[in-house]
Amino acid sequence: MRNIRNFSIIAHIDHGKSTLADRIIQETRSVSARQMRDQLLDGMEIERERGITIKAQSVRLNYQKGGENYVLNLIDTPGHVDFSHEVSKSLISSEGALLVVDATQGVQAQTIANCYMAIENGVEILPVINKIDLPSADVRRVKAEIENIIGIDCSSANLVSAKSGLGIADLLDTIVEKVPPPTGDPKAPVKALIYDSWFDNYLGALALVRVFDGALKKGRKVLMMASQKLYEINELYYPHPIEHIVAAELKTGEIGVVVLGVKTVGETRVGDTITDAIGGAENPVTSYHEAKAYVFAGIYPIETEQFEPLHDALEKLKMNDSSISYQPETSVALGFGFRVGFLGLLHMDVIKERLSREFDLDLIVTAPGVTYEVLTTKGEKTFVSNPSALPDAGQIDKIFEPYARGTIIAPNEFVGAMIALLNSKRGVQEKMEYAGENRVMLVYAIPLNEVISDFYDKLKSLSKGYASFDYEPIEYREGNLVKLDIRVAGETVDALSLIIDRSKAEARGRELIGKMKELIDRQLFEVAIQASIGAKVIARETIKSVGKNVTAKCYGGDITRKRKLLEKQKEGKKRMKAIGKVAIPQEAFLAVLKIDS
Repeated sequence: MRNIRNFSIIAHIDHGKSTLADRIIQETRSVSARQMRDQLLDGMEIERERGITIKAQSVRLNYQKGGENYVLNLIDTPGHVDFSHEVSKSLISSEGALLVVDATQGVQAQTIANCYMAIENGVEILPVINKIDLPSADVRRVKAEIENIIGIDCSSANLVSAKSGLGIADLLDTIVEKVPPPTGDPKAPVKALIYDSWFDNYLGALALVRVFDGALKKGRKVLMMASQKLYEINELYYPHPIEHIVAAELKTGEIGVVVLGVKTVGETRVGDTITDAIGGAENPVTSYHEAKAYVFAGIYPIETEQFEPLHDALEKLKMNDSSISYQPETSVALGFGFRVGFLGLLHMDVIKERLSREFDLDLIVTAPGVTYEVLTTKGEKTFVSNPSALPDAGQIDKIFEPYARGTIIAPNEFVGAMIALLNSKRGVQEKMEYAGENRVMLVYAIPLNEVISDFYDKLKSLSKGYASFDYEPIEYREGNLVKLDIRVAGETVDALSLIIDRSKAEARGRELIGKMKELIDRQLFEVAIQASIGAKVIARETIKSVGKNVTAKCYGGDITRKRKLLEKQKEGKKRMKAIGKVAIPQEAFLAVLKIDS
């Protein structure tokens, strides 16, 4: 065990984690030059296209130093706030963490969040300053920022360039010297934490585990402590991006893949502990918290016959991404679909993209929303994630909305614009302090529903791209909220309903019906588009009818002939208005919801 080093790479998005992982793999010669490629650990096509890491990946590396052989278990983690649970579960299985900071950008919001997560897990943090070869790199300033904002000594921080490979050899030596070896009792009953799982078409559900006590061996009967189910170990592997490296056993302190021959990922639940079937451990490794969905949206197939393929596609995606939750729902406007829970807007975008690409589905995604806590006049509490499920206004006593604690780091010159934006989003200031020479850190409590709308886009626009943002949900607070309905020709379009702050309802309603007016085709009768709160209409637009020239067949004669035809047309339009149906085009939903098909 003394020669094993388990460590994660954590950083803000785009600070070079995946590139650093590539160089470490190259430096240890764990992959041949022919097999090597950029973003080696990012297996999904969408990860490689967008240059982001969505799922944490592990790899076992062999390294020699001072005549001794060392095993390095590297875990590359995502940098985006939506996937912070991937960072959390990786740190549980690590003794060390490389905190990577861009030498040109310095400490960002997610840098702080990830570092605090590492501190909570009690891991050894090694500061690594990346991109030192760029002309705009300012190592002295970045070191000062890390020390002042985070409080970590940077006098001996590793300076590297992950792109060129500069300083990687020294970094590996530092990992061996400073990351503590794992602890545990090799003779105790086996205790292994499942910190990731996915589905393989040939092997079934696979569990990636960290062994804390004892050893796992092929053919041994094991017990899942949470589900109390018994299994037999079919195979053991060491994690590797190119090939399966078979292991005879996984010893204390090691990380490996366990094949149990199960058919669903639900049976290898992340956070569960594997122990011996007979005489196993008394207590699980840790109380791991599952990823919780914060953003909800309806997903509907454009063609109704694609409902079953959509259900199958969601089931297959859940096999490799346990953070997805979904349940069937019906919309009067859109038909049958699913209410799907996501970790955030980027997660939602990635899942929609994968459904469209990998399963060839044409989909409509409704406006994203959050879960509200509703207290009825009878004193009952209920949680609502779909606006159409909100009780009638007369039955509601109070509505509580989720709040998040947002951290923004931005240059001093943009502070005024940042505060104005946060105030417009109903934010409440908790802290404001200087972060370095010319940057300010703002900490605000802000409604989560405001965060998931257009907040991030406006933040980047107002700061010219220099501000960074991170958030974490904190609690529910009472809000002055109402349900905003959109009616077309007197019928409520449930897919466009919103739960919104009362002060913003009228402006949002006018904006929505203005867009609807532009996109709905003219009918043979007038069509009223209304925004309403309960029975009260707060905004209205009218689409004029298409005029049919009914007098074209009159070649002459008395004027009363034309008047008679016009009166007949007028009566016909009244009847049409009473029984007419308006077809709302798909483009109208997509434009209003600001989500591409």
